[in-house]
Amino acid sequence: MKNRRFRQIRWGALALLVGGVWGFCYCPGAGEWYARHCYPSISYGLSRLASVVPFSLEEVLVIGGGAAALVAMMAARSQGVRWRKLAAVVLESVLWLYVWFYWAWGMNYFRAGLLERVGVEHAVYDETRFRAFLADYTSRLNAAYLPEQPLDLPVLQELLQTAFGQVEAVYGLCRPYPFQHPKRSCCNALYSGVGVLGYMGPFFAESHVNHDLLVRQYPFTYAHELSHLLGVSSEAEANYWAYRICISSTDAYVRFCGYYGLLGYVLTNAQGALPQEDFVAWWQTVRPEVRRAYREHRLYWRQKYSPLLGHVQDKLYTLYLKGNKISSGQKNYAQVIDLLLSLPAL
Repeated sequence: MKNRRFRQIRWGALALLVGGVWGFCYCPGAGEWYARHCYPSISYGLSRLASVVPFSLEEVLVIGGGAAALVAMMAARSQGVRWRKLAAVVLESVLWLYVWFYWAWGMNYFRAGLLERVGVEHAVYDETRFRAFLADYTSRLNAAYLPEQPLDLPVLQELLQTAFGQVEAVYGLCRPYPFQHPKRSCCNALYSGVGVLGYMGPFFAESHVNHDLLVRQYPFTYAHELSHLLGVSSEAEANYWAYRICISSTDAYVRFCGYYGLLGYVLTNAQGALPQEDFVAWWQTVRPEVRRAYREHRLYWRQKYSPLLGHVQDKLYTLYLKGNKISSGQKNYAQVIDLLLSLPAL
């Protein structure tokens, strides 16, 4: 009788939490309220808990939990437990993970976009304006160039966290804390094989940065993942903050890394917007050292990439993004240029 009562309470609580996720998804303003009033405390508590260990609790949960569940199911089946009962246990476990994901971080997908939060309309594409942006960006990139330099990672992380701390209240981001360091991954080769440079762990508010990153990629990637930890769900907005935070740094090499980190997205937009001859002519205006560094960087990651695994990951991640109100899927990364054209003064 007690077990039945407990099961009813458990399923009732689960139904309320799942219903809350759907309510926040379809209620205008609810996601923004969560991001500003609930998520800061939730992320603080989870990341503080996760900070006591050097490894990724996210991976322990997903890999260790998945393996333990599989073993438990096999053992239960060998003991004659009926498939129907096993299916109910699996369904409940998946729903609790679903609830944990959204209430711990995923509700940020339902918040207002950056343009809406600052009351700015999306800029309609104008070729003259885009070409002006391209010329200005290229000039700044060329002037900022510095040869590769070693990074003091603790100093860099403190520098970028301090910069985020100066904009968090104005733009609806959380406050960063010194204990929120990127976690080491035990699956790094897999991430390199599918082209993942970093990711945000939603279950324990942990950021992860690929250990294979080139030095000039680290500041931009770290700032991108930190922005996700601070409540940014859009990949375009995460790139926007990574760029703005890095190029405003007091460290000259970090500033170059900010301009360099945007280069791939500028290339994507320029190739799509300009006639081929104009695109080639523009690319020749980029400093030779930068073009060489970009070619080397592309070759470096191509050698680590697995086409089969990468294709599967691309399809799954695109479905994931589209299922969370990012209709452009992975094209959202390159839409950072739209934000920069709409918000030139920020």
